[in-house]
Amino acid sequence: MIAHIDGILETKMPTYVVLDVNGIGYQLFISLNTFEEMPSKGRIRLFTQLIIREDAHILYGFSSLEEKSMFKELINVSGVGASTALMILSSMKPIDVVNAVDNSNVEAFKSIKGIGLKSAQRIIVDLKGKLDQIDGNTKKLLDIDNTLKKEALSAVTVLGIDKKKAEKTIDELLKEGNINSVEELIKRTLKAV
Repeated sequence: MIAHIDGILETKMPTYVVLDVNGIGYQLFISLNTFEEMPSKGRIRLFTQLIIREDAHILYGFSSLEEKSMFKELINVSGVGASTALMILSSMKPIDVVNAVDNSNVEAFKSIKGIGLKSAQRIIVDLKGKLDQIDGNTKKLLDIDNTLKKEALSAVTVLGIDKKKAEKTIDELLKEGNINSVEELIKRTLKAV
């Protein structure tokens, strides 16, 4: 099993990269999230998952262990292959997948090309309770985000802001990141609403 590959970035495309490792070029298929996190050149490390099929041996590369773990969980869902799992991870970060599964958010999965209602429901049912095993950082971040969200939502609704509008704004701000406290989230929510 190949756990990771360190190499010089030779080719960088939105769906794959080629890494030169001691004169051998390895092609790894990647998600858009990994693509965005990678530099345009230089030495990089990608965590890998090798998928062996009848007609091909395919390497998938990930910028984080969280993303790799999420990929492995997704391909274990009935009807979700490597391509679909990569499509999900191109549309959602691992923490967003955890959040969508925990909240049974079928629409989050249905909005991804190639995933219908039944597939979205199957993903949620199959992954419910299994994502606790994914790198603890994702779960910790999700718990922190949920706590921040609940406290900020409570505060802004007390101030007379529409709950649905506030919730949407808070979700967007949390996705952007760089929120260090409940107070900061409340201030930024009030400015944005």
